[in-house]
Amino acid sequence: MTEANGDVPRDRSTTVTVSAPLDAGTAALISFAAAIAGGEDSRIVAAADHLALQDGVDLWADELLLQSILMVGYPRALVGAAIWRDRSGTVPTTEPGDDVWSLDAWKARGIDTCRTIYQANYDGLRENVRALHPVIDAWMVTEGYGRTLSRPGLDLARRELCTVAQCAVLYTPRQLHSHARGALHAGAAPAAVEEAITIGADVRSGSEREQLATIWIRVRASWEQAS
Repeated sequence: MTEANGDVPRDRSTTVTVSAPLDAGTAALISFAAAIAGGEDSRIVAAADHLALQDGVDLWADELLLQSILMVGYPRALVGAAIWRDRSGTVPTTEPGDDVWSLDAWKARGIDTCRTIYQANYDGLRENVRALHPVIDAWMVTEGYGRTLSRPGLDLARRELCTVAQCAVLYTPRQLHSHARGALHAGAAPAAVEEAITIGADVRSGSEREQLATIWIRVRASWEQAS
């Protein structure tokens, strides 16, 4: 395997556009994300083997494993990490500053990333989450969007596409709606978002796939109208 693809921005303010059909590396990464969320070892092994065949995905895979903790929790993320290490033969990819704790920096970049994803709905999101619990709001911005999703190594568009697939696997319609829009805001083409939903929804029942498809139709229609 080679080093991570060169089109990943070091500056999080730089937008990477992900078009469709998805390139092989991105499609394999999203499939790996979906498999981790599903938690079935055989599917994770198959997805890891396929991802390991792609060029330039080592750092992408590491970043996906880290962000999967947010979406699917430590148990499934750790299983995914163990399988990835075994099947890919890679060692963890770290960069200078990976072990530096800076709550102020995480909060600042977390606000920027969260605004990028939610845009006009950002203030409403923060208000709604604070009403659930102020600590959840603080953790969401600082730990979630700042510490984790704002890391370099994987662009925001691909991060959101992986999240979209995991939302479909977990069958969380509200989060799918939010992150489908977030993927569009981050630079993913509508057809790329649809591919990610299709990858994730593959494990759901027919009626559940229909509901997820309906959510996407509404999101896409709203996006196209606003554009």
